[in-house]
Amino acid sequence: MTTTSPRICRSASTRVLDPRALNRATLGRQLLLSRSSLSAEAAVEHLLGLQAQNVKPPYYALAARLEGFAPEHLSRLMAGREVVRIVTMRSTIHTHTADDCLTLRPLVQPARDRELTLFRRGLSGVDLDRLTALARELVETEPRTMKQLREALLVEWPDADPQALGIAARCRLPLVQVTPRGLWGRSGQVALTTAEHWLGRPAEPAPTPETTVRRYLAAFGPASVKDMQTWAGLTRLREVFERLRSELVTFRDRSGVELFDLPDAPRPDPDTPAPPRFLPEFDNLLLSHADRTRVVPADLKGRSWQGNQAYCTLLVDGFLAGVWRLDEDALVIEPFGPLTKAQRAEVTAEGERMLGVMHKGSARDIRFGTVVRP
Repeated sequence: MTTTSPRICRSASTRVLDPRALNRATLGRQLLLSRSSLSAEAAVEHLLGLQAQNVKPPYYALAARLEGFAPEHLSRLMAGREVVRIVTMRSTIHTHTADDCLTLRPLVQPARDRELTLFRRGLSGVDLDRLTALARELVETEPRTMKQLREALLVEWPDADPQALGIAARCRLPLVQVTPRGLWGRSGQVALTTAEHWLGRPAEPAPTPETTVRRYLAAFGPASVKDMQTWAGLTRLREVFERLRSELVTFRDRSGVELFDLPDAPRPDPDTPAPPRFLPEFDNLLLSHADRTRVVPADLKGRSWQGNQAYCTLLVDGFLAGVWRLDEDALVIEPFGPLTKAQRAEVTAEGERMLGVMHKGSARDIRFGTVVRP
């Protein structure tokens, strides 16, 4: 990876990184400029987890980032309880390493506590400590679906709101989804137990906020305080960055927002080529900054979503350039604007590679759909 100086605009006292410089830096951290030789487990650790509301996105996320990846690599880790699916950042399911599951979940517990206050009306009269103990006993006796857990808790608190009871259990306990849920090519409903029970070891103390800031910058930097707060779903991180200021370097974006970074982190030349990449829905690259213009051009804001549904996304030259889907007989690519002949050829080659990795032996064509306009 090229690591020459980023495109920096200089004023009297401020170094400004333009969106392209930020794009290449972030793609480099995200293993999307060139595929990495990291193992699947090491990549999940480096990326601080992969967003995983659905089962397949973590697999596609690693296929875009790793050389030699096969879905079975992540599936074996999940079956062996070396990675797990658990609610962490932004109150969403993530695939984490076992170690990160046991530490990052305690780190974001304040956000889960705040989330729980939204449901206090439905929990009137509910002893939350008693609920926590009872829910732990229930799911550690045998994994339970959320429906089963709600029904069991309603026996104790028949006047409570069933949804609120389930959310209370999820917020108070580190509930992981047990396999076969999450395995490649397998199906299974969501059944839950505690992380400690599933992994056979107790939760560990939350990492210091400073440690997590450093890891976030290594995976997503350069970034602002608000960027990290968006990623983590936490607040009041400004003082943590201030404590680290002497060991970090700082920049500004074009809007004047201060950006922090690790001194020795790669900041590739903005003209470094960025090959096309097929990313899954909910990829953390598009969700982990308050200002997403480093990947999503301002005129394409909101184009990768419709309502609560996220589309699988296509990057061209490092930026959001379209959406894609798999039909039974084809990979269908719908660009947001015209692609050059060379770009279409590169996208087609990347699509063929993705199909070969993720759907070996399938006979799907690659089709370019109508240019998608607002």
